[in-house]
Order: sequence, then structure tokens, then C-alpha cells
Amino acid sequence: MGLKSTTVCLGYQQITSLSAATGLTVPVGATSALIVASSQAIRWRDDGVNPTASVGMPVTIDTYFSYDGDLNRIRFIEQLSGAALNVSYYA
Repeated sequence: MGLKSTTVCLGYQQITSLSAATGLTVPVGATSALIVASSQAIRWRDDGVNPTASVGMPVTIDTYFSYDGDLNRIRFIEQLSGAALNVSYYA
């Protein structure tokens, strides 16, 4: 019999100030995140360079994506004023 894998939610964060490149507040032990953009589209980068409103990986409104890279390196910025980011963290 195989081992059962259990995912545990470690917290939630909403970021409403995305006019400048912004990182996450990652809970201890978190290894992945479920992320959704609300109100306006966003862009992100995780290569050590801040995204801009026109450069970075685009995420449209109400699009969910799972991220399991280095949660402390990813940065977000709004494409238009009023964007919000909703994040759930998992281990």
C-alpha cells in the first residue's frame, strides 16, 4: 500500500496594495500557494527581477494558479489600478 499524501492549509493572505512590486508574507513551512487575481489583472516574476505593469507573466482576473517555486522570490504588480491578490498557502 502506498503512502497517503496530505496537503495542509497554513494560511491565507489578501494583498490589496499592488501599485509597486510586492512579495508574499509566507507562513513558516509553506511550500506552495494557490493564487488568484481579483478586480484587475496582475503580472508576476520569480527570477529576482521585479515585474512591471507591462513585463512579467500575466494573470487575468479570476484566474487561479498554483505556484510551488520559491515563495519568497515571487513578486507581483497590478496591470491597472485596483488589483487585489488572494493567496492560500499549503504544506
